[in-house]
Amino acid sequence: MTLSLAEQVAQMVVVRASGFLFDHQIRYPLWEPPAQRLQYWLQDLGVGGVILVDGSAAELAARTQLLQSWAKFPLLVAADVEEGVGQRFAGATWFPPLMAIGALANQSLEQAKFYAEKMGAITAQEALTVGLNWILAPVVDVNNNPKNPVINVRSFGETPERVSQLATAFIRGCQGYPVLTTAKHFPGHGDTAIDSHLELPVIPHSDERLTQVELPPFVASMASGVDTVMMAHLLIPAWDTERPATLSPAIVQGQLRQRLGFEGLVVTDALVMGAIAKRYSQEEAAILAVEAGADILLMPLDPQVTIKAVCTAVAEGRISPERIEASMERIWQAKAKVFPDWQRSESYCFPHRDSKTLFDSLSQPTSQQLVRTILQDSLKQGGTLPLVLPQTPQPMRNLVIVDDLLNCAILGNHTPAIARPTQLGYRLQLVDCHAAVSSDSPNDSSLRISSDPTLLQVFIRANAFRDSSGLTQIAQDWLNIILRENQLQALVIYGSPYTLEQFLPQIPPQTPFVFSYGQTPVAQEMALKVLWGI
Repeated sequence: MTLSLAEQVAQMVVVRASGFLFDHQIRYPLWEPPAQRLQYWLQDLGVGGVILVDGSAAELAARTQLLQSWAKFPLLVAADVEEGVGQRFAGATWFPPLMAIGALANQSLEQAKFYAEKMGAITAQEALTVGLNWILAPVVDVNNNPKNPVINVRSFGETPERVSQLATAFIRGCQGYPVLTTAKHFPGHGDTAIDSHLELPVIPHSDERLTQVELPPFVASMASGVDTVMMAHLLIPAWDTERPATLSPAIVQGQLRQRLGFEGLVVTDALVMGAIAKRYSQEEAAILAVEAGADILLMPLDPQVTIKAVCTAVAEGRISPERIEASMERIWQAKAKVFPDWQRSESYCFPHRDSKTLFDSLSQPTSQQLVRTILQDSLKQGGTLPLVLPQTPQPMRNLVIVDDLLNCAILGNHTPAIARPTQLGYRLQLVDCHAAVSSDSPNDSSLRISSDPTLLQVFIRANAFRDSSGLTQIAQDWLNIILRENQLQALVIYGSPYTLEQFLPQIPPQTPFVFSYGQTPVAQEMALKVLWGI
């Protein structure tokens, strides 16, 4: 099959699209095109892949079939399903964060590896069921900085050994299925206190330190057969004093390809992220990424601009045709893996997924039991448990602190963190990043000071494009107020163990507390059952 230069470059582009089926459901119109424009990109431009966000698993099955029917060539269909397909698409299995499995390794490494492998297998199987063929996981960053706002519980742990052991188990679980796996974010985003979605972090470490700490999980993942490596938007002066890793030939070619010998697909992290978009134009970012050695340009703001820029760079001699052809060959090899009977023909018949197939393949009882087992085994508790409720009814407050109530899929009137305390007589108070308070202003009417015993529930973990440090400060301010007023009845934290470590020394030793790595309704149910013993 002979492709024009523009068609070859288009195959190197993966655009973001909504997982919802209809245009009026689109939540991020800046990044997610309406159907007519998306169809043009896939059918006429020949864009090579799509990364999907939002929607239900059942809806996604229909959505992916529609997108494939539009495509000039079969699409790589990706999603950030680091915690299972249900993390992004409702109804499928949503596992606890990777750090929960890492915590279990402290008790039994073999059991943790078993869980990671099963998680990989279930994620791959469910991904294929809904039409995904590219799993943007596992995260293999070593999270050795507790202040990291973007990796945090997304990592398997704080040592290269632990991350390597569990990441390779996850990859092994995926390998029974024709899907692509991804080790990210090269060469390691764990030791940063800045979110690259917003700004460009700097990793100041020496080559020796990077070799000892950051690189081993990538080396192990490559040895286990990981298909793709995602570059990090990081400045690493030890290797390149000018360009972020994503745009650096010294890092992509010199470190990843030549030093480590990686031969699979190299994909950029999203090019709309602040670390790149605030410093480079769309055109220059795309050209520099290809010059550096990237095979896939992930989430450019406008694929037409991107394709034209790279083609112009080839025409002007800045990028060689051979550079494009090398990426094309790796892309075809990847597509041959996920479409084994495609034979590089221009048409491909995709299997129909009926409702019975979805019902029989997603969120099966064995998958849900594995989720509950990981949550239960990684749960932490202390103080005087169970919490005994007063014999006679009295006013009590359920104070729930969450990142963004307007963008929160884990809480509702029906979810245990809200419903269970309400059933027990608590009144609800919700606080998010839009309702920041300061403990220096105790007379602020927004604090609603009262003498009611307070159950404080905090939902906090890494979230892309939103620095979690602000929410941590909000939660700290409220904890200060509650402690000062002697209101704290119990503390439940969902998500980051670093928040638990920060808050625990501040509360009286007898105060009941429960910590869960998970934030889902299942995690809430299990944590509150431990809290009250009922």
